[in-house]
Amino acid sequence: MFLRQFKYLVAVVEEKHFGRAAKRCNVTQPSLSSGIKQFELEIGVPIFLRGRGQRFHGLTPDGERIAKWARLILSHCEAMRDEIKERQDDLHGSLRMGAMPSMSPVLPVLLEKVRERYPNVRIDVHFMGNEAMKLGLDNFNLDCALTYIDQADLGRRNVIPIYSEKLSLLVPDTAEFEGRTQITWKEAAELPLAMLRSSMHERRFVDSIFEQVGCDVVPKVESESILHLMFQVQCTELSTIIPAHFKRMPGLHAGTKALDLVEPVMSQEVGLFWAEGEIIMPMASALVSIVKKLNKSGELRRLLGDDEKSQGSRKSKTTVQAQTPCAINAARVPVSNGDTEEQQRVARHLRLGDHDIL
Repeated sequence: MFLRQFKYLVAVVEEKHFGRAAKRCNVTQPSLSSGIKQFELEIGVPIFLRGRGQRFHGLTPDGERIAKWARLILSHCEAMRDEIKERQDDLHGSLRMGAMPSMSPVLPVLLEKVRERYPNVRIDVHFMGNEAMKLGLDNFNLDCALTYIDQADLGRRNVIPIYSEKLSLLVPDTAEFEGRTQITWKEAAELPLAMLRSSMHERRFVDSIFEQVGCDVVPKVESESILHLMFQVQCTELSTIIPAHFKRMPGLHAGTKALDLVEPVMSQEVGLFWAEGEIIMPMASALVSIVKKLNKSGELRRLLGDDEKSQGSRKSKTTVQAQTPCAINAARVPVSNGDTEEQQRVARHLRLGDHDIL
């Protein structure tokens, strides 16, 4: 039994085609099929359902279990190599991260620290919902995931809290809202709103708050992109609900302003998840250690405006069970002469020119 046979197996399962799997493994299709056949003979059970041609017809029940073990074995082999390199202070490879799109403005700060500490690590960020994150962690296609803790459904994972996401109402910067810094949920319900789709976690969370204050809201515009909703506010009379940290990271569009939503003030805790187990994979370990340092210093919470003293007593690690998606995008961050040196640095760091993340 050879490591390449596990690679052949996983390639066929992921490509769902023997020819493409062979090309991915840089071998001929007969060599790949022969390696898998030898693997089946050694293990004593058929792995694949058989049919004509190079088409993938599925896995046998035993094959499903074997494929899961194959992924685990390959993942641990890769982790072994990474750990040896890390011991030599020379971590290489790819940090594969899943995240909710609403967290995209926060990621540059986290991932810059990784790049500074491990310049040879390549970072691969996938924006997705919780189901895809759970599958990615289960299949070892992701090293870690960034999502909401309270309604998490990622299975048994380790998690470390990072920040609390509060909500604001983005409104046109007009005389109607001049001098205001807050607005109640009941007042917001009376305004014409643009909102995320009802299938998204963030929308369901907002709907539950409106229901809590006795309001039934019917939006004028719905979209899966918060960036589009922000443009609706910039160009029309509509308002929308955004994470409060958007005021700082990435910053607001011209002609708009953000009002804190109160009565009630609601928030959701965001955390970093990684696979449960005695061994923490080197890539996940690298990010976890950086998050712990940021938590200890309070740097990230200060940048997000979430620096309340009450946040400092959280546990750094626990095991829980995790939530859904949204499409949020970064906007350009203006640098104002009135900003502090630290705010200007963050603004420059997050400015994306004329191309926003979609």
